Amino acid sequence: MEVVAVVGASKDPSRYSYKALEMLVNHGHKPIPVNPHEEHIQGLRVVHGLRDLIGQKIDTVTIYVNPSISSLLETDLITLRPRRVIFNPGAENQKLSEVLLKNGVKTENACTLVLLQTGQY
Repeated sequence: MEVVAVVGASKDPSRYSYKALEMLVNHGHKPIPVNPHEEHIQGLRVVHGLRDLIGQKIDTVTIYVNPSISSLLETDLITLRPRRVIFNPGAENQKLSEVLLKNGVKTENACTLVLLQTGQY
């Protein structure tokens, strides 16, 4: 079971981040929704920022926000030191990816939903 921070988690069932939370649970993982404006999504307690997770073991951070937002997470991601960061379609951030790689964090531009559905997660 991986612990997965879902940055940009949404209460809207039509959003991919909502579907990712659901699919991560269904595949036996422990998702942690990250959203500064929500308290609970799908019955899961929401953290308001990655900073709230520092000190916890986070295997993967999957990002569903645009680069203007994810660029602000650089320091928190480096401090958190997840095993990997997944930039979902539309959330790709080449500059942040390069910084994370230099700091020992694996990155990939991929769709979390596809990775889970195809057994590549």
